[in-house]
Amino acid sequence: MTRSAVDNETNDIKLTTLSQAPMTYTHQEREYVSDIWGTKVVTNVSQPTLETYRPSASQQTDTAVIIAPGGGLYAQSIESEGRDVAHWLNRKGITAFVLRYRLMPTSYDGVADLEVDWQADYQQSVAKAKLTLPYAVDDALTAMEYVRTRASKYGINPSKIGLMGFSAGGSVALGASYRYQSNSKPDFVVPVYPWIDVVNIEQPKADAPPMIIVCATDDSLGLAKGALNLYNSYLAAEKHVALHMYDEGGHGFGMNKQGLPSDTWIERVYDWLVAENWVGN
Repeated sequence: MTRSAVDNETNDIKLTTLSQAPMTYTHQEREYVSDIWGTKVVTNVSQPTLETYRPSASQQTDTAVIIAPGGGLYAQSIESEGRDVAHWLNRKGITAFVLRYRLMPTSYDGVADLEVDWQADYQQSVAKAKLTLPYAVDDALTAMEYVRTRASKYGINPSKIGLMGFSAGGSVALGASYRYQSNSKPDFVVPVYPWIDVVNIEQPKADAPPMIIVCATDDSLGLAKGALNLYNSYLAAEKHVALHMYDEGGHGFGMNKQGLPSDTWIERVYDWLVAENWVGN
């Protein structure tokens, strides 16, 4: 499949549709504040897009991160796992791109659909998500290639572009870490409480990108075990990997503040980026 992307005339970078949408979309893409999650979300994404966030010229480093928010592939938590992350990275001089990858078609309120489906039959929801995940992974790989081929435009190093994903977005990031070609390879990967139920842990590629994993032991979806299994797969393959497992934090903490050590997870990721020379002090 040939990947391509085009700019529009706003601050958003629109990616062309890579293939026919996975299912027929009755409802258009929608951005709204979810009463259930208490945060802004997007649903019914049928065409992937990137939102661009650039640091001030005086602060800019040559590092970039593409961010994939989570939401069970029914929705995306676009603020606390997307834009808020981008703004934090900007303050550290890192150029950020928030990826709206393709989601499964839902009703007008995709978050409500997710809650109903998960309570009715979680495994069926996992099966549905697995059908959509390959499209989302392809969108992440397209975004990597897109940013890399325009690195000079953004003042970044084409060899310092990472991929960070939350929950289902962590599954997207992990899938991309297995499926990349040379021009779409993430230089480093940051799965944050990745939803391992929907993606199979595989043997890392020989040139697998370094990875730092973040999760909480008390994750309400039970994702701590999957995060450990992912870490151990990298460890067994003697690949470069780090893990921050917090005692408390629950699931979906993103950039929310709970008065817990997990509130500083992104600072620990930044420390790792500095220590590994992905970004300067």
